[in-house]
Amino acid sequence: MNVADALALARSLGLPRSDANALLGALLDRSRTWLLTHDDAPLDTAQQTRWQDWLTRRAEGVPVAYLTGRHEFHGLLLHVTADVLDPRPDTETLVDWALEVLAVRPPGAAVVDLGTGSGAVALAIQHRRPDAAVSAVDLSPAALAVAQGNGERLGLPVRWRQGGWFAPLAGERFDLVVSNPPYIAEGDLHLPALRHEPTLALTSGADGLDAIRQIVGEAPAHLQPDGWLLLEHGHDQGAAVSALLLQAGWRHTGQRADLAGHWRCTGAQAPHR
Repeated sequence: MNVADALALARSLGLPRSDANALLGALLDRSRTWLLTHDDAPLDTAQQTRWQDWLTRRAEGVPVAYLTGRHEFHGLLLHVTADVLDPRPDTETLVDWALEVLAVRPPGAAVVDLGTGSGAVALAIQHRRPDAAVSAVDLSPAALAVAQGNGERLGLPVRWRQGGWFAPLAGERFDLVVSNPPYIAEGDLHLPALRHEPTLALTSGADGLDAIRQIVGEAPAHLQPDGWLLLEHGHDQGAAVSALLLQAGWRHTGQRADLAGHWRCTGAQAPHR
């Protein structure tokens, strides 16, 4: 089997070309351009066996990142395992908004990422704003180990904390709180397609907003008077999240759209105390 045969096999199983190229490139540690110009390059026996396994598992819905063990996010190559959510491109919207907020803050601004998973959001912010004091929290020790490993490999000094939401942050205040919390409703019809990803990072109550309610309620005690809270949520939850913030007295509520034009993030400035 050569490169052309391997890609043909992937197509015969219905895999998108982008998935096939990403998987084969990771298998051979080669770029997409190399694959295009070396379609007659052979795969050895071990590579052929792994290729067959990867195609089978991908057809069963296992994310590409879990097979390759890596995912690029906001210019950073992250290590990813089944202990963490596979980072989505739409989450870069949250990072971009966080960087906008920090752009008008002095050096040393304190930032915390709640439910950090792979560390994608926290590490992207720390990478773009090395002067910021970035912390990150996750309830799962396994997820936090993945995030910490990414931070060490990338040389980014995020402070990692294990616990639920603000629990490990007693007495601390931040200029910016960001979170991509679980926001899918329990029983949602899309959940079977996400069965390989950690349920803890996906679902949150009957309407998917339990985690966001808790964060909105607890965040004021951990924000500076002019601090901001930025939240990612489902494409159809923007109005509900805005209402939660307004009812709790948050100021200057705003939203940001994702790559498809859906309202993906909602944020606001801390209520007056």
